[in-house]
Amino acid sequence: MVQCGASVAGKAPARNDPSTTDHCPLTTDPRYNHLMSDVWRLLISPSASGRRNMAVDEAILEAVAAAASPPTLRLYAWDPPCLSLGRAQPIEVVDEPALAATGWDLVRRPTGGRALLHADELTYAVVAPDRMPALSGGVLASYRELSRGLLAGLERLGLHPDPPAHAELTEADRSNPVCFEVPSAYEITVGGRKLIGSAQLRRRGVVLQHGSLPLEGDITRVARVLRHADPVEQHQAAGRLTRHAVTLKDLLGSVVPWEEASRALQAGFAQALGWNFIAADLTSLEALRAQQIETERNQVEESARAS
Repeated sequence: MVQCGASVAGKAPARNDPSTTDHCPLTTDPRYNHLMSDVWRLLISPSASGRRNMAVDEAILEAVAAAASPPTLRLYAWDPPCLSLGRAQPIEVVDEPALAATGWDLVRRPTGGRALLHADELTYAVVAPDRMPALSGGVLASYRELSRGLLAGLERLGLHPDPPAHAELTEADRSNPVCFEVPSAYEITVGGRKLIGSAQLRRRGVVLQHGSLPLEGDITRVARVLRHADPVEQHQAAGRLTRHAVTLKDLLGSVVPWEEASRALQAGFAQALGWNFIAADLTSLEALRAQQIETERNQVEESARAS
């Protein structure tokens, strides 16, 4: 692996790490060839807010669509913790006073799915043209292919995940506001409990799939900031999460550092899908576009509050 810049040393750099400002000129880098399906940029991002993380994912998508950036595997974390909603999920599912009391962020993902609390986790994002081998053939086929990399990564951590299955959601499942309570097609479970949840967007000939691997913490925390009819219903929702979802620490009995988990996922994708990684940062254009997207989202929210 060739490394570009000091910020990609196998762990999530601290927020506002100045080393992340040295951007590699990917559009002229001869190591990248957009026709080579096995060469990927590895992007280890500093911990960031929810809006910043989603803005960066969208900026990379736009750059890949314009053939200005190569296929990218991005690994990142969240600071502060953040509740994210699926693209079409109604805001009414959120108990906003309860959320405000926690100090957690709120953001809407560009992908679909249901509510998810991002805390104590490793998040991955795959961004690449939909004609690439692992992503062609439609949504379900690409979920299945990418799950091979995730499974291989988890096996490197000593886990034995369940064989991935194409699970059809019932209407009751679709109306459930909590992401980790219901496994979807080709999502990763261990002992029947969901460990990695993923969601996908296809736009302008590019696939963005991102997903969350909870490393530790109380998996039921998300229930505290969603609307429930009464405390009994909230308690029941927390109980379902305990039965249906799990963290890496729950399974292994000890905390896996973010850095170790990120290395395992990198190696899993390389092993299962044959991806060769070149470590790099955001390009200057991606960084600028991410800032623009984040500013636009902030302005929309401020206007909504004022109206």
